[in-house]
Amino acid sequence: MTVQSACWLMKTEPDVFGYPDLERVGREPWNGVRNYQARNFLRQMQPGDRVLIYHSNARPTGIAGVAQVVSAAYPDDLQFRPESPYHDPTSPPDAPRWSMVDVAPLRAFPRLLSLEQLRELPEWQDSPLLRRGTRLSVLPVTAPEYRAALRAVGLDDLA
Repeated sequence: MTVQSACWLMKTEPDVFGYPDLERVGREPWNGVRNYQARNFLRQMQPGDRVLIYHSNARPTGIAGVAQVVSAAYPDDLQFRPESPYHDPTSPPDAPRWSMVDVAPLRAFPRLLSLEQLRELPEWQDSPLLRRGTRLSVLPVTAPEYRAALRAVGLDDLA
């Protein structure tokens, strides 16, 4: 990871689209984000940024792998599709409200790094992920948090 690369965490439900699905398809638009703060994080992402893919709404929850941002943010096409659950009829086509980025898999974790295990890592103590009430689907991750997660599952070579 280059010094200027940012790190992020993106939540997904593994029964809808999990890390193994990302490996299978090879590249995927991260669409359907409908929270302004999470959208703003998407708009800050740059190709090359690293992403921890977090399986939420599962038992157990946790980080399943590392991906990489492979596109700059661009308009989320689902906001313009009336048949989509992510349709936003108030989003103007000339100034789209919602954005997405494309991500590609880098490496699956050898085992899920559970939320309980993250709580035990000193580097993660100030993470918004561990705060009660934080429900954002896209979060920034500090470089020490990123490296600690990789070390915890033996993937120091990706740090």
